[in-house]
Amino acid sequence: MSQEQVRKTGFEIAQKLDREKTAWERLMPEKSQIMAALYGMAVLFVVFLIGTWLAGNPFEATKRIASTYVKEMGWAGTNEWGIIWSVVWIAMLFEFMDATAGMGFGTAITPLLMLMGFDPKQIVPVVMIQQGVAGLIGTFLHAEYQNVEWSFKPMSETIKLWLYIAIPGILAVTISVTSVYAIFKVAKVWINLYVCALLLGMGLISLYQGMSDKGNRKYRPKMMGFWAFLAGFNKGVGGGGYGPVVTIGGLISGVPAKSMMAVTAISEGTVSTYSIIIWLLMLSGGVVIDYLLLPSMMIATILSAVVAPWATRVFPEKIWQFVVPAYSLILAFYSTYKAWPDIKKALGV
Repeated sequence: MSQEQVRKTGFEIAQKLDREKTAWERLMPEKSQIMAALYGMAVLFVVFLIGTWLAGNPFEATKRIASTYVKEMGWAGTNEWGIIWSVVWIAMLFEFMDATAGMGFGTAITPLLMLMGFDPKQIVPVVMIQQGVAGLIGTFLHAEYQNVEWSFKPMSETIKLWLYIAIPGILAVTISVTSVYAIFKVAKVWINLYVCALLLGMGLISLYQGMSDKGNRKYRPKMMGFWAFLAGFNKGVGGGGYGPVVTIGGLISGVPAKSMMAVTAISEGTVSTYSIIIWLLMLSGGVVIDYLLLPSMMIATILSAVVAPWATRVFPEKIWQFVVPAYSLILAFYSTYKAWPDIKKALGV
């Protein structure tokens, strides 16, 4: 790749920052970066206020679903709700990891919330909203924190990557939300197993590449169309499994780690926002959504989604080349552990 091409990628700003400033120097924010963080928090707070309104079920298509948790709280048949602090702390942890490593929020939190007694229709639409807003705010903050550059004229490689990823992801989400999610409920066990196997394989490949190469991995952006479709399919089915596939796929395709996390943020924000539209359109077909968890999710996001891109800025590129695949492996083992009882039952073991 020529020097002229390198200047147009949008990757080089983070690499330059790593070369020219120490971690301690990168830790000290500039005034414009502090203001950017405050703007991001303000937008997230507005979404939190909207979430508190929606949690009261102001529309006929929004109803309190009588999940196990709702019954235990005595909220069944009412529009009562509350901030669920256990959800806030769990969401804060996974959102921080999601925004720093580019993965993990939906993959980890969806099965956890189901184990806590929430219904999928209380989880998946809310995860989509949270990831849509957090992803778009993260897109802005990653640029302000100098993890990436976005340029439409001339079009930077980061924008091209976003399009390579977002367009197949939107197509896959359309398919999975409107058909697979509603029709193939039994197959969800095998979908979970396939996601676990995929995360495991991709994590091992990426970890091996991070240990064996010297940062000269061949850049192959068109590979991302395949990973993007798989990721979008996962996202529509269960709200998770998007970030790990896209982020690890990007590393395998030769994208620098810091920039890939920023590209994942804009791609996941785009696909999640689109999937929200699909869910809203499905309301007219009789689908019911419960926004009970939205205020708790947004409280967690206000801090984590702003701080996490800063952590990406501070720690050097080489660290993320190991952290990202290692976290993918942890998610793979965790997801397999959670899915194993259902897999055993399906196999009749």
